[in-house]
Amino acid sequence: MKKTFIFDLDGVIVDTAKYHFFAWQNLAKQIGVNFTHEDNEQLKGVSRVQSLELILGWGNKTATQEEKEKWLIQKNQEYLSFIEKMDESEILPDVERVLCFLKENNQKIVLGSASKNAKPILEKVNLYNYFDAIVDGNDVSKAKPDPEVFLVGADKVYSKVKDCIVFEDSVAGVQAANSATMVSIGIGEKNILQEANYCFSDFTKISNEFLKDLINQ
Repeated sequence: MKKTFIFDLDGVIVDTAKYHFFAWQNLAKQIGVNFTHEDNEQLKGVSRVQSLELILGWGNKTATQEEKEKWLIQKNQEYLSFIEKMDESEILPDVERVLCFLKENNQKIVLGSASKNAKPILEKVNLYNYFDAIVDGNDVSKAKPDPEVFLVGADKVYSKVKDCIVFEDSVAGVQAANSATMVSIGIGEKNILQEANYCFSDFTKISNEFLKDLINQ
């Protein structure tokens, strides 16, 4: 049996979410908006442009298009300065074991992320070669919960949606997988990711037997 396993990046493979938080928090402070960890949760799986719009809305701030573009570049440059220092120690627990198991069992492995920096991050942490296809923010125009990123990923490896399994840490990502009629596996808190078909706190809780069952379903 051959299935396609689609992985989100931030918060699933590596914890770049913290770097997004630092960069957004610094920008929000500059604009005069208070930005908390709870606010950051709402930006998971959301595009950079939409994230800025949400932050401006929370602070009842208005801005010109020129200001928005300047701030988006500034935020991304700060984020890039953080990820420049990334290495293999940033890979979340047991992610590499799962990737190894899937590769050894000849399964298709795809990245489906809103991040426009997905490729350099995978190269930095030495995981790039595990992936048969990479779909990132440069390849799609619609943000999660729209399923576009996952549908494009399935197309790239000639896979049917019924044969795709998605690992996601955001509500929007789980909804996107469900909307694509793919199997959704939440990585995080069950009470937040309750729409997922399965939910695990992290990959250490996902056994090879469970993966084998998914492959054989």
